[in-house]
Amino acid sequence: MSSHRRQSGDGVAEFGYAPSLDRSIGKFASFAAGVSYISILTGVFQLFYFGYGTGGPAYVWSWPLVFVGQVMVALCFAELASRYPVAGSVYNWAKKLSTPTTSWLAGWLLLISSICTVGAVALAYQITLPQIWHGFQMIGDGTGTYDFSINGVILAGLLIVFTTLVNAFGVKLTAIVNSVGVFVELIAAVLLVVALALHITHGPGVLLDTRGLGGGQSFGYAGAFLVATLASAFVMYGFDTASSLGEETIDPKRTAPRAIIRAVTASFALGGLLLLFGVLAAPDLSDPKLGAPDGGLQYVVLSILGGPLGKAFLVCIVVAITVCTLAIQAAAIRTVFAMARDNNLPFSSWLGRVHPVRKTPTNAAITTGVLAIATLVVNVKEPAIFTILTSIGIVLIYASYLLVTAPMLRHRLRGGEPVSDPARGEFSLGRWGLIVNIVAVLWGAAMIVNLIWPRGEVYNSTAPYHWYLRWGGVLFVGGITLIGLLMYRLRIRHRTGVLPEHALTGAPEPATHAGSRVAASAPTQPVGHEGSAS
Repeated sequence: MSSHRRQSGDGVAEFGYAPSLDRSIGKFASFAAGVSYISILTGVFQLFYFGYGTGGPAYVWSWPLVFVGQVMVALCFAELASRYPVAGSVYNWAKKLSTPTTSWLAGWLLLISSICTVGAVALAYQITLPQIWHGFQMIGDGTGTYDFSINGVILAGLLIVFTTLVNAFGVKLTAIVNSVGVFVELIAAVLLVVALALHITHGPGVLLDTRGLGGGQSFGYAGAFLVATLASAFVMYGFDTASSLGEETIDPKRTAPRAIIRAVTASFALGGLLLLFGVLAAPDLSDPKLGAPDGGLQYVVLSILGGPLGKAFLVCIVVAITVCTLAIQAAAIRTVFAMARDNNLPFSSWLGRVHPVRKTPTNAAITTGVLAIATLVVNVKEPAIFTILTSIGIVLIYASYLLVTAPMLRHRLRGGEPVSDPARGEFSLGRWGLIVNIVAVLWGAAMIVNLIWPRGEVYNSTAPYHWYLRWGGVLFVGGITLIGLLMYRLRIRHRTGVLPEHALTGAPEPATHAGSRVAASAPTQPVGHEGSAS
C-alpha cells in the first residue's frame, strides 16, 4: 500500500485534507502526550494547596468524583478518536457532529483555553523552583504583594520560550523530550507514592475532616467542597491530545483511543494515591502552610523526606511541569493549524503553513508562545494570577468538550449512524454509548456552572476587592464567546474552506452552505449524513 493511501485511510482524506505532517509518533509517545498534558505531578502539586485550603483533608474525595465524570468524556472521545484521528481533534469532531458555527466555536474556545492554560501551567515553576533553591525567587523575597506574580511571570516566560522552540523544531524532538519527561514523571510518581506511604502518621478517619470550612455559608461544607473540586478538575483533562496528534501518529485509529483511556486511568490511579498518602503523611494537618501557595504538597515532601531527597523529587516535578507545558502548547498548535487550514482564523495562510523540512506548523508554534506570554504579562501585577488563569482555562476547555459531547448525544438520540464501527476495527462503546454520553453531557454542564460561579475565593481572593473581578470568569468567558461568534458570523464564515495548499488532490469541488465555502468532504454535515462517513 502506498504511503499516500495509508495516510489517507487514517482519517485525513475524509475531511478533504492532503497529508502534510510528519507521521512518526509511536504508541508510547501517543500515550505520553495524554499523560504529560494531564501531568499528575504538575497538577496535584500545583493545586494541592488550593484544594486543601478551601476543602481541608476531605477535598481528596473530589478526585474520584472528577475522574468518574471525565472518564465518561474520555470514552466518548475514544470513539471519535478511533473514527477521526485528525489534528485539532475537538474542532474537527464538532464539524462531523454539528453545525459550522458550533464547530468553529468549539475550536475557538479550545484555542483560547489552551493558550491560557499554557501560561497557568508554566506558572507552576513559581510554586516549585523557589522551594528547591531560594535563588529562583529573583523578585523580592516572596513576601511582597507582587513578588509571587512578577517572579512567576519571569520563570513561566522562560519556560514558554523553551517549549516554543522545541515545538517549532519538529514533532520528533517534541515526542522525544515529552516521552523522556513522562518516563521520569511516572517513575518519580511511583517512588513518591511509596515514600509517602512509608511515612503515614494519620488514620483514614482524617479523610472526612472538613476543618470547619463552609461554616456560616448557605451551602455549608458542600459549597466549600465544590470550590475545592477546582483543584482536581484542573488536572484531569487534555486526554484528547493523543488524538489531536493523530495525523502525526502511526496507526492512529488504534493507537489514539487506547492512549486516551490509558492516560486518564493511569493519571487517576497515581494522582489519587499521591493525594491520599500526602494527606495521611502530613506531619500536622492544622499547619497553615498546607493551604499556602509557598507550601502545599511540596512542603509535605520536604518535611518528610528532608532536604536532599525531598528536593530531588521536586526536581522531578519541575521536569513534569516542563513536559506538561510542552504538551499543552503542542495541542494548542494543532488547534491553530487545524482551524487555519480551513481558513477559519485571521492570517490563516500564514498560521497554517507547514515547514518544508521539519513538517511541523512552525508559525502556529511561535504564535501560541507569544500569546501565552502575553496572557501572563497582562496579569503580571495580579496576586491571584494563577487561580484566575487556571479557572478561566478550565471553564473554556470544559465548554469546548461540551460542544462535542452534546451534539454527539443528539446524534445518538436521533438514531443516526453509529459514531464508530467495530466492524472496521474502531473502538466502540456499543449499547453503553448512550448512557456514557448522557453522563458526559450532564457532568460537563454541571462542572461549567460550578467553575464559572462568581466566587471570591477563586476570582477575587486577594485585595483589592471589586465586583468585576469576582465576576471576572463570567465576563471573560462571555466576552470571548461573543467576540468569537461575531468574528465568525460577520466575517470568517464567508471565506471558510480548505486552503489550496492543504486540499486533497482530486477532491470534488467544495459544496456551498449558507453562503460559505466549506471543505470538499462536507465536514459541516453531522455523522451519518455525509457520504464520506459511511
